Formats: sequence, C-alpha cells, structure tokens
Amino acid sequence: MIIRVRHVAAACVLGAALTACGAPAAPTAARPAPTSASADTSRPPTLTPGAGGLTPVFTNGPRTGDKTVALTFDADMTADEGPRAAGGEHFDNPQLISTLRTLKVPATVFMTGRWAEEYPAEARSIGADPNFEIANHSYSHYAFTGDCYGLPRVAADRMTSDVERAYTAFHKAGVAHPMPYFRFPGGCYDRQVLKTLATTGVTAVQWDVVSGDAFATDSDAVARQVLEGVKPGSVVVMHCTRSAAPATERAVRAIVPELRAKGYRFVKVSQLIGAAATGR
Repeated sequence: MIIRVRHVAAACVLGAALTACGAPAAPTAARPAPTSASADTSRPPTLTPGAGGLTPVFTNGPRTGDKTVALTFDADMTADEGPRAAGGEHFDNPQLISTLRTLKVPATVFMTGRWAEEYPAEARSIGADPNFEIANHSYSHYAFTGDCYGLPRVAADRMTSDVERAYTAFHKAGVAHPMPYFRFPGGCYDRQVLKTLATTGVTAVQWDVVSGDAFATDSDAVARQVLEGVKPGSVVVMHCTRSAAPATERAVRAIVPELRAKGYRFVKVSQLIGAAATGR
C-alpha cells in the first residue's frame, strides 16, 4: 500500500489520485482458515485474537535474540486503475523481485487482488518462490476507515468480501498458498474494523519502519531512512510498484549489504509472527 505518513520525508506524501500499490468464490475457498502457531505447525502462524475476538494486529517481532528483520513490499493497484495500466503505467516491479532473488533476500509481498489480476504470471511466480510469501492487501485498495489519505472507502458490509475477493484473485492467478495476513490500505483501521474482519481469520500486519520510498527518487535517502529505523524484529514497509516507487530497487541494493554487515538476518513476516507467537 502506498501510504502517506505525516512524520516522514515529503517524498512519502501522496495525493489521493496516485494512491496505488474476479468474482468472489465461496467463502470457504477464499478465506484462510484461522490458525495458531502451536495448534498446527503445518499451517502459517497467526496471532491469537484480541479481547472480544478482535482481529490481532502485528507490528514487529521480538526485540531480543536474533537480529532479524522483515522487508515487506506492497504491490498496489486500486480497483479503478485498469485504464492507467492499459495506458502503459507499470504497477509491477520485476527488477525489484529479480534483485531480491539475486541477493537471496526472503520477503513478504502484500498484494492487492487487482494487482494479481493485472499481473497473474508475476503473482504466480512470486507465490511459487520459497523465498517469498504473498499476503493480502485487499482487493480494491480502498480504505477501511474514513479520512484515510484520500482513499475511497469500502462500505462496512463489503469489507469481509473485499478481503475474500483478493484471495480469490490470488487463487485464480495460480498462487497456491497465500498467507493469512492482511495489511490495511493506508494502514488505517479502528476497533470496529478489527471486529468486522475477525471472521476471516487473518492477522493484520502493520510495520515499525517506514522506508519513505513512495514517489522517492533519491534511493540513498530511502536507504538511510530504513537503516536508521531498523531494530531487531522490525517490519519495514516498502513498495513493489514501478510508477510510484521508482527508487526502491536501488535502495534495496544499498540496504541489504549494510544490514547484513550489522549482523541482521532477513526473514519473512511469517517467521517473525511465529517467533512472537511462541515467545522465542
């Protein structure tokens, strides 16, 4: 999700028009089954629901022990951006994915269903790579609350189906095992939304490090912001969208060796959640 965050550099401030990143199947096919880290080790780990059964929210992994960090990339495309893609705008970033593979960096891609529909071969390739995992960033990339950086808003009675529709799009693209993790468009949520999405069984995933890569052209500034913010267990939010985050691939090439030199090990979000859920 391309986000506008008030406390970071101006390069991360977006206009609503540039906020970017199939019919739904039966809910049992599209919805990930609720899981826990201890109940079934063959399933991806999730967090225990909050008080009142609210959707759990994950921000970062344990701050002690291994120096691990998860790079996450939002593959953004809103439901109404088809004409822009048809006109030649690129919402994908195959060079970034290639660089992550070359550097052998595990990563989690939070993908919108609309992105998977536009780039099914890329979605399938990412989903089949054991170094990557695909998680849910909604189908439409519309906001789940009001006043969310100018994003259109999903109606309350369509929030669950929007999440499920994204999973349906992943399956249609050939993604066999999308993860039961969800990232809110714009990062915007409230208690009522967490209650509404509880039936989906997802763990909501936020972040503790904003890269500032949205519309940034200075890759050094992006790398510096990440390197200054990372702590053990951090979740870094970046983007997999060429048109709206053109400096990300170059920034990654600077970030990865620097963090490795500091003793950090790159992991997927599922690994951080598993560590948090088991207290490791």
